[in-house]
Amino acid sequence: MANTDYLSGGTTNQAQVVNMLNTVFSLRANYDQWGWGNYPVLLDDDLILIFWQYNDDAMWWAQSAVYAYRAYGDNNLLQHAIDVWNHVSNYVITQDQANSGSNPNKGFTLAGTCDGQSMAGGVFWRPTSDDQSINSVTTGLYFDTFRIPRRSHWRLQIHQRRYRQCQLDQEPQHQCDGIVLDSVSAYDCSRSPAGWLFTYNTGKFVEGLSVLAAVTGIPLGLLLATAVKSGPWQGSDGIITEGASPNENNDSVGFKSVFIRALGEVFIRTDSNDLRILIHSYGDVQYNALLDLAANGTSYSSAWAGPPQGYTSWGQLAALDVMTTNIVSN
Repeated sequence: MANTDYLSGGTTNQAQVVNMLNTVFSLRANYDQWGWGNYPVLLDDDLILIFWQYNDDAMWWAQSAVYAYRAYGDNNLLQHAIDVWNHVSNYVITQDQANSGSNPNKGFTLAGTCDGQSMAGGVFWRPTSDDQSINSVTTGLYFDTFRIPRRSHWRLQIHQRRYRQCQLDQEPQHQCDGIVLDSVSAYDCSRSPAGWLFTYNTGKFVEGLSVLAAVTGIPLGLLLATAVKSGPWQGSDGIITEGASPNENNDSVGFKSVFIRALGEVFIRTDSNDLRILIHSYGDVQYNALLDLAANGTSYSSAWAGPPQGYTSWGQLAALDVMTTNIVSN
């Protein structure tokens, strides 16, 4: 909603977006839905306690605050994002921690290197002391969140961390034929299954790289071309098939919209005409699929290759990023 306002030059959604983000932050410290204590949940008539906590959940909210700050200039939202980023910074492996094999918030010995490469710059998926996973989307969210220029000492700190994280995600153990893998263990370097290739991991990675392309010299065009031409999440016609779920909502429905949103951010920042043409063309494939194959009036199926179906909230939300991105790419 904030991006729609930003790209269209309006403020239609401002009050709703700002109020919702401020409300969530007041209810949940650092936007962590699961908090830091034991929370009772009613499941199948049984009251259970949940302990789940996720850094990526916190960072999704922080990124929303960043998008909203960009659209409306609300400094309170920017502060929310800063607070979350500072909080999650406690779970970023520093070079000193990689050298010593220890993070103060983790109860196991870190593998300081994997395949000969330092693990510095990786971001833990969960803040719990026993979780060992360095998660690609959490790392991508972390280094992408501070896209907004800050005071010079902030920029230096952020660029140094982001640059190291870009190097981390480029390393072979985090890629499969040029596609970013899901996760790697900070304990024993074991990787997620080769089949765990999701749009949003690559999306958040290229979105962050678009900010730092001049700093890192990373071939963003090659990465992006691989993702849109060879991604395992689409058919031979280029239409994304990931998250086609007509009957129930699930995480993967939103993965592809994150990817399309990221491509829109690259389009805004890049000065490469070839890259812009690629993003424009790929976005139009998804847009036309929604209109021609997935539309039932103004309701859109989460199965972008069709068939059409009645209204679902998850189908509409997934389609929204395609519509919004095409404002700028067209």
